[in-house]
Amino acid sequence: MEVSTLLRALRVELGLELIAGKSGLDRRITGPGIQKSGLALTGFNHMVKPGLIQVLGKTEIDYLWSLEPKNRYEASNHLISCSPPGIIVTRSLDIPEQLIRSATDSRVPLMSTGLRSALLIESLHKFLANRMAQVRSIHGVLVDVFGVGILLIGKSGIGKSECALELVMRGHRLVADDVVDVNFVPPSSIIGAGNELIRHNMEIRGLGIINIKDLFGVAAIRESKKIQLVINVEDWDNSKVYDRLGIVTQTHSILGVSIPRIDIPVRPGRSLTSIIEVAARNQILKVMGHHSALEFQHKIDASVEHSVQVVRGISELPHSLPAGIIDDDAE
Repeated sequence: MEVSTLLRALRVELGLELIAGKSGLDRRITGPGIQKSGLALTGFNHMVKPGLIQVLGKTEIDYLWSLEPKNRYEASNHLISCSPPGIIVTRSLDIPEQLIRSATDSRVPLMSTGLRSALLIESLHKFLANRMAQVRSIHGVLVDVFGVGILLIGKSGIGKSECALELVMRGHRLVADDVVDVNFVPPSSIIGAGNELIRHNMEIRGLGIINIKDLFGVAAIRESKKIQLVINVEDWDNSKVYDRLGIVTQTHSILGVSIPRIDIPVRPGRSLTSIIEVAARNQILKVMGHHSALEFQHKIDASVEHSVQVVRGISELPHSLPAGIIDDDAE
């Protein structure tokens, strides 16, 4: 990504202002990482990684101002010699003329922002991670149900789109139909979005292509959503043993991230839409620490353990009556 792209996208949001090095806006940013390499100003630039944006905060700028003008220019050159794609000074600090001159001579874009270093680094990292993330297209339908991003997968024609349409009619939101573009966002999130070519459109067999945004309004769609649950829709197979308690945890890997998965068999009479709504509610409970199936199993285990203790206690009773007690049946 070129520095000009970053400046264009975040000029307003981060209050970025180009101070010097306009001719170097075509420099390329090669990684989402951000560095605050103050030591590079002293000449120790071994840890500076090429291709990463450099951030200078109050400590670094105060250090430059503490130097004599000649040494200030030399310190600026130490950093500039690492050939960073761009430098951003935070908190709208007064930038020494020597740093501006060094950046101009070396065609290194020098920018300024009013944000503090921590907030700037967080925002930049998030932006660059999204823009530079590995993107993959997968077949499926992504919906937002009660705030849970659910990816429906399964063979073509099994009814994923029809199910998504009914969910939209119940007030939930469509993210993508048929083709879902997914990308990895550190540390462990998978974000899904609609393919740009067919975004907001849905294919309903027998009806054709419909536009969800036009039919139901902007409240019925989302541009992107974190995938939190994968539901595999499959034909009912009488020979397959399905999990009836929900204790077994299955996962589905997308770009190396394991996401909880549920296999839901379909057959006439089963309301797939209602099952998905309940699955979303159940997922919310699990995230909050309430696992209904495990809690049920614990109750069963406790009941069995209690029964075993009772039987064990009865078995340990004496077989003969203590002296002084008369057995009526023995008379």
